[in-house]
Amino acid sequence: MYTYTDKTLTCVDCGQEFMFTATDQQFYADRQFSEPRRCPACRAAKKAARGETGGSYGNGGGYRSGGGAGYGGQREMFSATCDNCGREAQVPFRPSGSKPVYCADCFATRR
Repeated sequence: MYTYTDKTLTCVDCGQEFMFTATDQQFYADRQFSEPRRCPACRAAKKAARGETGGSYGNGGGYRSGGGAGYGGQREMFSATCDNCGREAQVPFRPSGSKPVYCADCFATRR
């Protein structure tokens, strides 16, 4: 049996790093999914742009409900200031300051 360890991936859309947890890796492997190429925020934005709601894996754009924090867990959200409009935004990653962060409205208009 393969033992997974958390690893950091970089989103192909926004360039932001995001965590691909061992639990999520097992989930993906069990379903023979390929590794995610987009961070949870970009997956959610892409899904919203397509007009999708829900889906068989919840609202995490491929993750099960709870956003990948383990079964029944809640994804930790972080406060950030939108680099475009200055409003407070809640994002599912810890902003590092090296890349811009956008609120959901500004992120959607940048697509």
